[in-house]
This record gives sequence, structure tokens and C-alpha cells, in this order.
Amino acid sequence: MRIVDIREKTVSIASPIANAYIDFSKMTCSVVAVITDVIRDGKPVIGYGFNSNGRYGQGALMRDRFLDRIIEANPDTLIDHARDNLDPFAIWDTLMKNEKPGGHGERSVAVGTIDMAIWDAVAKIEGKPLYQLLAERYRNGQADDKVWVYAAGGYYYPGKDHTRLQDEMRSYLARGYNVVKMKIGGAPLEEDIQRIEAVLEVVGDGSRLAVDANGRFDLKTAIAYAKALKPYNLFWYEEAGDPLDYALQAELANHYELPMATGENLFSHQDARNLLRHGGMRADRDFVQFDCALSYGLVEYMRTLNVMDELGWSSRRVVPHGGHQMSLNIAAGLHLGGNESYPDVFQPFGGFADGIQVENGYVGLPDIPGVGFEAKSRLYAVMRELGEG
Repeated sequence: MRIVDIREKTVSIASPIANAYIDFSKMTCSVVAVITDVIRDGKPVIGYGFNSNGRYGQGALMRDRFLDRIIEANPDTLIDHARDNLDPFAIWDTLMKNEKPGGHGERSVAVGTIDMAIWDAVAKIEGKPLYQLLAERYRNGQADDKVWVYAAGGYYYPGKDHTRLQDEMRSYLARGYNVVKMKIGGAPLEEDIQRIEAVLEVVGDGSRLAVDANGRFDLKTAIAYAKALKPYNLFWYEEAGDPLDYALQAELANHYELPMATGENLFSHQDARNLLRHGGMRADRDFVQFDCALSYGLVEYMRTLNVMDELGWSSRRVVPHGGHQMSLNIAAGLHLGGNESYPDVFQPFGGFADGIQVENGYVGLPDIPGVGFEAKSRLYAVMRELGEG
């Protein structure tokens, strides 16, 4: 058993939308195919992965550093002999060989994307959905049969007035979502409040609306927004300041007693530990949004979950960023609190399997081996071209 090839393709997910910090007019992502010599149904098992939106494709970094480390390794060192399968932990160690600690940067995205493809292959070799495999190995066999999801949208868009914003949110409710999220911080506070009130006319209650500043604010602005948002009793107030400014987050908690969320731009268990130690986050109400695909993959993600447990946090307070099937599998298999969803943007990478509807805010997963990419036809067409072409 061995990995015979690893391929990467950088694809565009560009669109004219913007959040408070960046626009997506030139956004890309990497798609990876890990080809093995294991045969299932007459074909080699191929594991697939891709990185979440907001971080650009990492093909050059993969080719310059990481892919050859796997291909050149002794294949026997990459095998889980007890399970007759690939060993994601040994492969992760091989990827990170000769890498200094700290300074996580973009390499965490490159490794996380490859790691996703490895786990897809591992589950396919075992003939099980990834969520089932994770539950059997790490959660006493019990996977969640459905996952709570919220619809992320409400981006700034040329010509997007309140009516179009309301129509967008109305469409999410019609598709079964109970909670929606919109962007703030890309307009003056007074204008953002008008946008929030327009959305509340549609969703009906602040507990069904989350807002996301994408790290735009300094402390003064973050507190000003906190005071303005408080009367609406929102589902959460997300990433007010720079993701590494733990002091800002901690001080903000003194001014905003309602739920907050952050963490999508923290890429290691060490970063997660620092946030929970020093960021004023409250385990009884706040949410953390660590994204497996951006933070060295599932191997590192399990270390992050262990850190959370040691610091008194339940895994149910984790609602990953990314809106994709890998995070959905992790949420179901490792008992997270839910998952982000992108019903319309970042296609075909956003969203879940074809034909599976959101019902009362929850979504199920396909019962097929691996992550389930094959059950999302537009996405699998891109992956299959890379893997089998």
C-alpha cells in the first residue's frame, strides 16, 4: 500500500462580493488529489481535498516543500499496519519534517488541504463515511446523524440595497435555515445598523441573526458596535478585531455580555490555547470557529479539541468556518456544535451533498465512503478531472 502520486490544481472562486476586510475578486483555492495503489471497485482509491475560502490556493508551496516529502518517504513509514490503511498522523509528521515551530502562516493551509485528501482516502480504503470512521475511532462509535448549520451570506456587493439583502436572507429561510449571518464593518456603523434592522424584518428576531466584522475593528470601534448591537440580542458578534489581538477580545467581553465568536483565522492548537487563555472567551456562551482545512488539517484539529477539553470547553462550542463537507464530517463524527454553510457563494466548493435538504436548521450527510465529495456533482467534476484525468 502506498501513495503513488499527489496532484494539485489552483482554481478560481472569484466573485464581486466583499467583507469588511477583503474582496474576493481574485480569490483562488487549491484542489488536491492523493492517488493510492489501493483498488476498490476496480479503480485506485483517490482522496480529495481543498482549502477553505479566504486563503488563496497554495499550489506553489505544496510543490516547493510538501508533496515531495510524502512521495520520497519510505512507503512503509506511512502505513497504519494495525488497520491496514494509510496513517494520517505519520503522513502529517512527514509533511512537517524540518519545519520550525510557530509562524504558522500559509503553510498551515497547504498541509491542511493535503491532510483533507489523506483522510478522504483513509475512509474510502476502510469503506466508511469519514464521520462514521471518526466516531468509531474517537467517540465510542456514536456519530451525530444530523448537524446544525447556519447560512453565511450578507456580503457587501455592488448595487446591493436593503431589498436585495432581505431577498437573500428570505431565500435562506425558505431553504430550511433558522439562523443566518451577515457582514458588518464594511460601512459606517449607522449604515450597518440599518442593514441589520432590514434583515431583522425578515428573520423576525435577533436570536436568528449573527454578524461578522472579519477582524476589521480597533478596540474603540469594536466597543461602539457592541453597544449598538446589544439591544438586538443577536445570535453572535463575530471576529470584531484582529484574530491575534487577544487583549482586544478580552476587553470587548467586558462591554458585551452576549455571545461572541472568533477563531477562523487561528491555525494551530497553540493559537487556540492562547485565545482561550487570554482572549476573554467564555465557555458558557461563546463559540470558536477553527477551520480544519486552514489549520494543518484534522490531525492538528484533534490536538485543538484536546486543548479545549483541558481548558474546560465542550466540543459543542465549536462551529467551524468553511461551509464545506470536511467540516460537516468532523462536526458529525467528533460531536461539534454545528457548521457554517454557504448556500450560494464559493461554488462549487461551498455547500453539501446534492439532494440533502436543510430541515429546521439541520442537515444530514451522505452514506458513502470518504468525505462524500462524490455526492456533490459539480464539485466532484472538478476533482475527478484532477484525479483521473
